[in-house]
Amino acid sequence: MNILIILLLIFLGIVLLLIEFTILPGITIAGIGGVLLFAYSIYMAFSSYGSLVGFLTLGFVLVAAPTLVVMLFKGKAGRKMVLSTVLTGIANQIDHEKVKIGDIGVTIGRLAPMGKIKVNGEVVEVRSTGTFVDPGEKVRIIQIEKSQITVEPLNI
Repeated sequence: MNILIILLLIFLGIVLLLIEFTILPGITIAGIGGVLLFAYSIYMAFSSYGSLVGFLTLGFVLVAAPTLVVMLFKGKAGRKMVLSTVLTGIANQIDHEKVKIGDIGVTIGRLAPMGKIKVNGEVVEVRSTGTFVDPGEKVRIIQIEKSQITVEPLNI
């Protein structure tokens, strides 16, 4: 009878761990409960059947639980749960042919200190030198680093 209880505890521990990894991610009662069920099943195996069966149970739990979790995520159902989209876009791409240092643009919205300007027919996101610039004011591009443009107001 004890062997059925041990097998049931191991089965329930595996079920709780699978619930933990799929439905309730994070450290929740399901994960803690699964680990406690594993620990109690190993304890029962040691106390009821001795060290050989206890170590066999321990080995089974240490091999079976991770194997089943890996098989779950490698299978068809697991592939639907895992994000596999690769993002290839670049934020704020700058056309260096149209936008150059020294160009003059007009603010679309308030630069506080970030905002958008229209320069040479292009709308780009910029950063001011630290001052707030109201909408509709003219600004000059003073620096371009990778995808960051720095501007200063013309009416200084």
